[in-house]
Amino acid sequence: MRIILSGYGGHMGREVRACAERMEDARIVAGVDPMAPADDICVKSIADCKTEADVIIDFSHHSGTGALLEYAIAKKLPVVLATTGQTEEEKALITEASKQIPIFLAANYSLGIATLIDLVKRAVALYPDGEIEIVEQHHDRKLDAPSGTALSLFNAVKEVRPEATANCGRSGQGKRTQDEVGIHAIRMGNIVGIHEVMISTQNERISLKHEAFSRGVFAEGSLKAAAFMVGKKPGMYDMKDMLNA
Repeated sequence: MRIILSGYGGHMGREVRACAERMEDARIVAGVDPMAPADDICVKSIADCKTEADVIIDFSHHSGTGALLEYAIAKKLPVVLATTGQTEEEKALITEASKQIPIFLAANYSLGIATLIDLVKRAVALYPDGEIEIVEQHHDRKLDAPSGTALSLFNAVKEVRPEATANCGRSGQGKRTQDEVGIHAIRMGNIVGIHEVMISTQNERISLKHEAFSRGVFAEGSLKAAAFMVGKKPGMYDMKDMLNA
């Protein structure tokens, strides 16, 4: 599997490269990173990439989504989007591009998070009157808040409880409503990623929590997604599709 890695010089780019080196069937054939020094394998812009590949993995910045999708469509390449924080306009571009190429989109490429999302849906169904809060923690360099994973967890709640509304970073005065789901973001130190969903009644509380110890878990997941995407038909794919394959 020949991979073009967007975000080649970033923290996650380095993790993906290290993980790919340990795999027999994966090879980074080109990198894209406007901040990294150009060399034999890395270019500043996706438009400058002339290398033949089987799939693109994107761990860059959401502002480059449009150019990356334009390139992928021209080359007819599947894309694994591991970048979060997309604007509504960028989300629309992704949806439109999926009509022409296969796109794998996930806020988090950890198997544990996929399991957590499934457990949250089950728990919310069991506690129809439960009050729900989501807390996520990340390192102090993370730009978007709440995290894409926290929003995915909220969407999991909303699948079961359509009337749910998000309250990001609660402040001010006033009693919480029954439909409200508080989403709280913590940014400090070098936390890789912690996500917790709490469901409480007046008599008990359950807490569902996932903690990543290393960014390697996300790199490994993105490479598994890339292998899954090779040869796929145009459309949108996610972790559930891969795990059920």
